[in-house]
Amino acid sequence: MKQISILSRFRVPLQVAALLIVASARAADPSTEPIEPINAPFPMPQPVRPVFPNKAFNLRDFGAIEGGAEKNTEAFAKAIEACSKAGGGQVVVPAGKWLTGPIHLRSNIDLHVEDGAELIFSDKPEDYLPPVLVRNGGVDVYNYSPLIYARDCENIAVTGPGLLNGNGKAWWAWKGLENNQSFKMATQGVPVEQRVFGTPQAGIRPSFVSFVNCKNVLLEGFTISSGPAWTIHPIYCENVIIRRVNVDTHGPNNDGMDPDSCRNVLVEHCVFRTGDDCLVLKSGYNEDGWRVGKPTENVVMRYCSTTEGHGALVIGSEMSGGVRNVYMHDCECDRTDCAVRIKSRLDRGGVIENIYVENVKGKDLQREAIILTMAYGSDRQPIVNRKPPVFRNMQFKNVTVDGAGTAISISGVEDTPVDNIRFENIDIHSKKGVTVSDAKDLVFDNVKIASDAGPLFDFKDVSQASIQKAGAPQGGSPFLKVEGKASGGIVIENSNVSEGAVITGADVPAKAVTIQ
Repeated sequence: MKQISILSRFRVPLQVAALLIVASARAADPSTEPIEPINAPFPMPQPVRPVFPNKAFNLRDFGAIEGGAEKNTEAFAKAIEACSKAGGGQVVVPAGKWLTGPIHLRSNIDLHVEDGAELIFSDKPEDYLPPVLVRNGGVDVYNYSPLIYARDCENIAVTGPGLLNGNGKAWWAWKGLENNQSFKMATQGVPVEQRVFGTPQAGIRPSFVSFVNCKNVLLEGFTISSGPAWTIHPIYCENVIIRRVNVDTHGPNNDGMDPDSCRNVLVEHCVFRTGDDCLVLKSGYNEDGWRVGKPTENVVMRYCSTTEGHGALVIGSEMSGGVRNVYMHDCECDRTDCAVRIKSRLDRGGVIENIYVENVKGKDLQREAIILTMAYGSDRQPIVNRKPPVFRNMQFKNVTVDGAGTAISISGVEDTPVDNIRFENIDIHSKKGVTVSDAKDLVFDNVKIASDAGPLFDFKDVSQASIQKAGAPQGGSPFLKVEGKASGGIVIENSNVSEGAVITGADVPAKAVTIQ
């Protein structure tokens, strides 16, 4: 496994490095580049690109008109049908501007957008009817078709190096008007077939690229911009490769990539500039997530660069089916809110476990470098059934961040504390240090925090925690502040800390903290 990221080798600013990645992806044909073997800390099959018949179907041959003024929806449908009847192959979008409505792929088809080609999608909602099965916000519904869509397919691809332009601005005003009935329907157990939307009055913005229940998926080498909402959204998919994709989407809820109840997913050499989360893992919302019961599992994110966005690697908040076996390594973040953001709330249920993060660098992060919270507050739906999630078994290693609001923030709940989290070789310069509440079995090994204010470690109801080889705080601030009657078993080792640098609240049991 590589221990030094591509960006670090060149020692250039992150913004410049991101452009270098995109340029290198365009300079060579990514499809001829071997995929490096995965060496994850959990069993995962090695990724293999789907193979397509050596047949090409040029869009021009099916009546398409270039220029960006005439809709070519019918030409795309004809080309895809001909390709499918021939046993599969490549539907080629040549150089030029091509306006179209939704594109529905079939098995054994690679939609190839050539260099100089720009797919421009219609911004007329009526062009995306009839409704199709999708998952919106973790709830299965029938809604406007995604701009590129497939269901129940095998061996499908979208490849570059051209541009996919979602022309999404016309959809963005829907954000404050969107219908939330789908969440109520899921809570009430309304059958999926009756959850039909797809009108301006019952409007929900579609995703840009969404594949439902597909196997052997490849997304490679293109640039994608300006979608209605979530950008790349595989749902119930298996064996997904996303590589050398440049995601440049600024708009409301323009997540970069949302693998949703998927398994065996590789995301590598991608560049993210997003208006929301960059790579975010989902698995369903509350009752509908429990009904389906499919976790997102076996996910590797490597050699990626994020510039802006709410978080580089994000899990949740719709994670009721569970998320497990995730490995992020050799990535760099610049001006994102967080490097790692794991979010849920008290009605999600589900388990997030076996998360591994290493060799990550960040710069000028706007909020926490790493956050694990069960108090996610952006969901507008009321909490109906209290069913706390479970966070456990996570490891963060070799993480360096120059500039953040808070170094590390962990917040569980009293009856479901965050459990078994390890931090090793962490170096963060931030305004605040480490804050933890309702957690147990924590290890901070060689964690160096340069914080501008407050205690280096601020614990409330934390039990069985080890702090090893941590430097003393600057400016005379306390090393450790402990509160909560559930606190105990906290050991400080090899950290050159005096008893006066530890502050304990009145409700903290005696001998809750030991200095060795």
